[in-house]
Amino acid sequence: MIRRLLDILVSLSLLILAAPVLAIATIAIRLESRGSAIYRQRRIGKDGHPFDVLKLRTMVDGAEYIGAGLAVNENDPRITRIGALLRRTSIDELPNLLNVLRGEMSLIGPRPTLPDQVASYTPRQRRRLSIKPGITGWAQVNGRTALPWSERIELDLYYIEHRRLTMDLQILARTVAMVFRGSGLYKRDTGGWDGEASA
Repeated sequence: MIRRLLDILVSLSLLILAAPVLAIATIAIRLESRGSAIYRQRRIGKDGHPFDVLKLRTMVDGAEYIGAGLAVNENDPRITRIGALLRRTSIDELPNLLNVLRGEMSLIGPRPTLPDQVASYTPRQRRRLSIKPGITGWAQVNGRTALPWSERIELDLYYIEHRRLTMDLQILARTVAMVFRGSGLYKRDTGGWDGEASA
């Protein structure tokens, strides 16, 4: 109950503060390329329940059907100019706060994954679905998408087994630093899951 209350209070406050940024970003996206400014993608949440994660669109409309599909690499030609800025500053993730308000996500937890990823989980890895997915998490602040997929899962499982308030505060502080550095945005040679969209 305390975590849920904090999720609501913090996400609502951040959405109010970020409203002007979201408005400007939405206009810029629509001016640069056709299509909706909001990108929805089906992900798997707590206990295996599917939901649509919300993000600001950073690529051309229909990018998942062009080129590398769901895989997103650095300097991907499908990323728009505005999209590159939004991804580098993580502003594209701000609509995730609506997922938090709706109870589909939490501020801190494993990043929500694709149905195909969940289908390949081992019984141990399915423990990753025992809590709500988060906007940021232990794997995010320890390498993000640049990490090998199996290592990201192990970091998420470590968080689930050891999570406490001090750890959450550490994750939040490291998330702020990571956003300013713009690190771990792309999977590069050793990171990520084949066919994965940057999470």
